[in-house]
Amino acid sequence: MEPKRRVAPAGWRKVSQALFFGVFLFLFFKTDYAGSDELKWAVNLLFRIDPFLAAAVMLAAKTVVALMLSALITVVMTLLFGRFFCGWVCPLGTLIDASRKLFGGSGGGVHPGKRHLKYYLLVILLTASCFGLQLAGYLDPFSLLVRGFAFAVHPALDHATASFFTWTYQSAPDWVNALTEPVYALLKRHLLPGTGRVYALSVFSLVFLLAVLGLSAVESRFFCRKVCPLGTLLSLCSRFSFFRLAGGSEDCGKCQVCQAICRMGAIDGARRIASMECILCLDCLSQCPRSRIHYGWKSASTGTQTINLSRRAVVASLATGALAPLVSPTRLLARRADPQLIRPPGAQAESMFLSLCVRCGECMKVCIGNALHATWLEAGLEGTFTPRLISRIGYCEYNCTLCGQVCPSGAIKQLTKDEKHTTVIGRAHFDKNRCLPYASGIPCIVCEEHCPTPDKAIKFREVEVENSTGNRVRLRQPYVLEAFCIGCGICENRCPLSGGAAIIVTSEGESRKEEVLVTGGY
Repeated sequence: MEPKRRVAPAGWRKVSQALFFGVFLFLFFKTDYAGSDELKWAVNLLFRIDPFLAAAVMLAAKTVVALMLSALITVVMTLLFGRFFCGWVCPLGTLIDASRKLFGGSGGGVHPGKRHLKYYLLVILLTASCFGLQLAGYLDPFSLLVRGFAFAVHPALDHATASFFTWTYQSAPDWVNALTEPVYALLKRHLLPGTGRVYALSVFSLVFLLAVLGLSAVESRFFCRKVCPLGTLLSLCSRFSFFRLAGGSEDCGKCQVCQAICRMGAIDGARRIASMECILCLDCLSQCPRSRIHYGWKSASTGTQTINLSRRAVVASLATGALAPLVSPTRLLARRADPQLIRPPGAQAESMFLSLCVRCGECMKVCIGNALHATWLEAGLEGTFTPRLISRIGYCEYNCTLCGQVCPSGAIKQLTKDEKHTTVIGRAHFDKNRCLPYASGIPCIVCEEHCPTPDKAIKFREVEVENSTGNRVRLRQPYVLEAFCIGCGICENRCPLSGGAAIIVTSEGESRKEEVLVTGGY
């Protein structure tokens, strides 16, 4: 009887990666409207166990954000077992590994001098957060991954799927359609968005994600080695881990297998394993010809890695992070806000909102009306990727409170339906040069028909005017009753004119308060 083959340690790591990537996809697809205004799953879970985002948000808010305290679990686990999160859990790391054959990339030994950038970058990001400038979301692996998937990959998948099944419906025989229609219905129910979505900065988000993956062509896991701020923070924690890999002995001779295959370059020429760089992929343990590598309780023989950072560079990083927020008040929008910049209902006051928002894209993905989109420079450079309402593309559903439920940091407060109904995010205004009853004497009541407030925010005046043909006609001209308008944008969205609407929603009259800070969320 042949002995049973045991699964190699690296094999268990792949199983773990597949499992957690499946969890990521599950939560990603569940970040959508499913017929109820209450989400059944903690779809922002990954952001809540991210200690880097937690530290950045709490430093910026100058308070403890209870929703993100679960990130301590990741820290404690890293202190115990090492930097396992990057190798066994992180979905972006899994995607980088999966694309390794496509982009290539070599391993290689430890090059301490080439890894210092990430520590200086971490100092800059956390110092900037402490002084009110939130930059963490631009490079955080979860924010980066969700933005790329939500803005580009998922809509592209939806479009490709719809195009294919439309073609089969129009061109294929009936028996083919009998097979494909249930498949499409199943995909639409579980994997594809309820409606076709478009997003601002979709191409930019996709290119950014592909660049992170493509950097592996320069060096395997380049982003994880030299940029990722979450990985950098975890590497500092893993310096004190109780369990770690150890290897390297005189019996190894000239063997360099472990060094050659290490995807993080965590093994030097003497086969010493740097615990701060090791992500516990266990390839070396599985492929060591003489089984000299083992994982266990740290001992004196494992050694301790040192970080030889330049004192001047650290001071320069601290100064950069502290001085960067001083640039923001010098921009033009600091004096006069962009009237088209409308934040989601429940958003904190602008300065606090920019400090708390981690640019994760969750609120934009869950928005029923596809109304929320990433800003470019409308809120200044520091506001890039934060959400804004673009009413001509979509509108804020009157009975929806989902964006507050998915926000992991409290940048968008979780509102009740009653609170949502009275939260003013803007005001509607008529452009009388374009509105049909004003400009051409043509009757139109579309905006009033769609206004969702119980007492309509759009009313009419009976007037007699001369129409575009020169005839005198009696019609109703609309006007906005500001006391009832909440700025949901449905009037602008439904305006039948091509191009720009005749009724425009601006941020005038929004009801955000500077002193309010609520860190709720789903």
